[in-house]
Amino acid sequence: MINEIETTWANKILFFLLCATIVYTALAYGTVHQPTISVFYLLTVSVVFLWAIDAFSSGVLRFNKSLIQIPLAAAVLYGLFQTIPFGSLAETAGVTGIPHTISLDPFSTQVAALHLFAYLIFLAALLTYVDSAKRLRAIVSFITIFGFAFAFFAILQAVLSPNKIYGIYESQFAVPFGSFVNRHNFAAYMEMTLAAPLGLVFVGAIPRDKRLLYVTAIGLMGIALLLSGSRGGLISLLAEIFFLVILTTKTKSYGQFAVKIAFAVLLVATIVVGAILIGGESSLTRFAETATSQDFSTNRTHIWSVTMAVIKNNLPFGAGLGALGVAYTPFDSLNGFERVEQAHNDYLQILADAGIVGFLIGAFFVYKLFRTGLKNAKTSDTFRRGVCVGALAGCFAILVHSLFDFVLHITAVAFMFITLISMVVVSGNRNSEDVEERSDTHRRKDSASITPIGKGKRGGKISRLKSL
Repeated sequence: MINEIETTWANKILFFLLCATIVYTALAYGTVHQPTISVFYLLTVSVVFLWAIDAFSSGVLRFNKSLIQIPLAAAVLYGLFQTIPFGSLAETAGVTGIPHTISLDPFSTQVAALHLFAYLIFLAALLTYVDSAKRLRAIVSFITIFGFAFAFFAILQAVLSPNKIYGIYESQFAVPFGSFVNRHNFAAYMEMTLAAPLGLVFVGAIPRDKRLLYVTAIGLMGIALLLSGSRGGLISLLAEIFFLVILTTKTKSYGQFAVKIAFAVLLVATIVVGAILIGGESSLTRFAETATSQDFSTNRTHIWSVTMAVIKNNLPFGAGLGALGVAYTPFDSLNGFERVEQAHNDYLQILADAGIVGFLIGAFFVYKLFRTGLKNAKTSDTFRRGVCVGALAGCFAILVHSLFDFVLHITAVAFMFITLISMVVVSGNRNSEDVEERSDTHRRKDSASITPIGKGKRGGKISRLKSL
């Protein structure tokens, strides 16, 4: 028999705070400015504080042992390692005693490591506190409703005030969309908010009387994505839908495959038609305008070639997390008027920032994510299977989009990404709601842990969280 941990008030507030952070990071201009980032750190501290209160109130410290957390923890530790002084540099311009570190910009590397640590705390909290079927349903519904409302707002703003966010803030260096300073980041966000409901639709987990609501929400989010004019967003959306078709179609089931393909084509066609009806014919010409734009950041060929030079000259350890802006300058053949701090390709930036070590960390992360996702997608529970394949498809879309942009360097996008990661993992949980479905001889080994720190209010009886 599995006993239950008491749900404390701190537990409930913490889960609410996790959902609220999804909204905050998106609405606060994507959380890319220092004042908004500082609030994000305050939210991180609040999560730790509430986690501690919950532990002492219930008498147990809960945490999830999923190995998906290891790459993020390794990236934090490696970033700190890159800032450790190994001797001093030779005298430069009369200045002596400059520490010799792997990172070319130790301060930026420390800041990057701190930011990754905040993500790690949130990922661990999501894995631990989305601990029931009720909460999994709640967070999926929350993301779907918020994604629908956010898309509606973005479309409305694009019509009424296309150059100003909230009618107040005007971006000088990029084309804004929604609350994001850069339209490509908005497109990346939409790829993820529509992922879970799209997965539920593809596996048939939505009741017949609610399907129209879900399809409408998905369609509006897709239309908003298309109206943003992001080429990378469009390619990633198509890749996401194709991934879902493959993942939800049984082998040799040609009829089912044809039906899924037809549905995917109809969905894309609906999004395109909706974008034309709302934004006019110019909604599709924006992609051509982006391709011919003279904006420096739009033409990525030069940036990628210089980044390759940075990678070549800083192997095997990299130039330091967040240090690309400093490492880039010596190899830039242009006049340097345009400062480049991102490679516009997250894979190249990993190699530039962290070298071979970063490549290995990233490779392990991708392997673990898809291995866990493909395993959990085999669950017999239709809802959890839909959440798993949808969230995994959303992660796949972002990994595709990362080939063209630096979307994972945006706090709001990265936070939604780790939220999807947690949903992939916890969708394999066996909760108290469905424990009756198992026999004692078929129970799987726990991968979550509960550490007693005292006798709980229920006589010390505790439950074992189940996670794959």
